[in-house]
Amino acid sequence: MTVPPIRSIRTALLSVHDKRGLVDFARALVGAGARLLASGGTARALADAGIACTEVGAYTGAPEMLGGRVKTLHPAIHGGILARDDQEAELAGRGLAPIDLVAIDLYPFEAAWRDGKRGLDLIEMIDVGGPAMLRAAAKNSARVTAVGSPDDYPRVVAELARHGGTTPALRGELARAAFARVSAYDRAIADALTREAGGDPGGSPRAAVG
Repeated sequence: MTVPPIRSIRTALLSVHDKRGLVDFARALVGAGARLLASGGTARALADAGIACTEVGAYTGAPEMLGGRVKTLHPAIHGGILARDDQEAELAGRGLAPIDLVAIDLYPFEAAWRDGKRGLDLIEMIDVGGPAMLRAAAKNSARVTAVGSPDDYPRVVAELARHGGTTPALRGELARAAFARVSAYDRAIADALTREAGGDPGGSPRAAVG
């Protein structure tokens, strides 16, 4: 089966803490024909800007629970991200749709550590759903565009304007950056928790948590 080199964005999932450039990015996605899914504060920010989106809980039929600990860990989300082209019929048979772009930034754990959060307050800053979605999108970069930083929005917007979708080169580059970000994030968590327990983080990157 031939894989289309340019992938249009039919459905985009946005869930970000850093709202820099979010509204303009969302408008560009809508202008390119994308439907938007968004969680929590991201959905509220888009609604405040007059941009139509579907809140993740409404989409999955499973409102967030446990004080927000569980929002996106759902087959409608991860199935939509991970499905290959040859699996879209299975998705449709379950009433689900492919997700073609995932824009996620992770809970600011490193900043929380630097700001002095410790104990349970620090534990609550460990993102679970964000890394899972970013890894899933990066794994499926043959089809999905994984956007792990607002700094990458302009490049995606430029490709949408030029090609009507994203190229394999950009998707591959963003996927590699996503895996690097998740790896550094996990290393920072391990480093910080080791230090908090009085241990020596050894060869872990000191700069990750300061």
